[in-house]
Amino acid sequence: MRFAVLVFPGTWSDKDCQYVLEHGLGQQADLVWHRESNLEAYDAVVIPGGFSYGDHLRTGAIARFSPVMEAVSRHADRGKPVIGICNGFQILCESHLLPGALMRNDSLQFRCVPTWLRIENADTVFTRAGHEGQVLMVPVSHGEGNYYADPQTIAMLEDARRVIFRYVTPEGEQTAEANPNGSINNIAGIINERGNVLGMMPHPERSSEPAMGGTDGLVIFRSMIESAVSAVA
Repeated sequence: MRFAVLVFPGTWSDKDCQYVLEHGLGQQADLVWHRESNLEAYDAVVIPGGFSYGDHLRTGAIARFSPVMEAVSRHADRGKPVIGICNGFQILCESHLLPGALMRNDSLQFRCVPTWLRIENADTVFTRAGHEGQVLMVPVSHGEGNYYADPQTIAMLEDARRVIFRYVTPEGEQTAEANPNGSINNIAGIINERGNVLGMMPHPERSSEPAMGGTDGLVIFRSMIESAVSAVA
């Protein structure tokens, strides 16, 4: 499987994602500069974390205008998978590939801590290697991860099972204390209507080796690979 890992000015999780995909999972992962306008050679796109354009104006607001984002939209329209992690989630929302917005953490503090995510829907491109109700340890590192959308959008996401990750305790209980940023309904990750675009604030690439504290993040990347293999078979 060939992954495009996008790089904007200010991106800093690009090589982490590339390392996990190549050395941890044996896939091809190319770093793709944001001025690229053609992603047709790639099976999947990763929009990694960081501070694209220094978060000028607001997170993801300028990156959405980079040429590569038009290519990402075409890639998604063809049904190919896109995963936006942290700043990548913010960029996807700014690009209207996902609904809602990411606001300042309710604590008004930058949070870099382990979090536990409950898989709410295991029947997706990004979760099929896990099971519904499974709890994954995946850390967060952000100052603006507070997911917000209007009540109608939240109801739609919940009803359509498009919330696929939710912040919980290690035991799987949804509590306010388990929520690191104040996101509505403890939402940690959502997908688009077609199910091939995922935005999530936690960093699965930071939970990919035992030396990093765990390997739960691999469930997401392995799900993408299994889905691609299944589609070809």
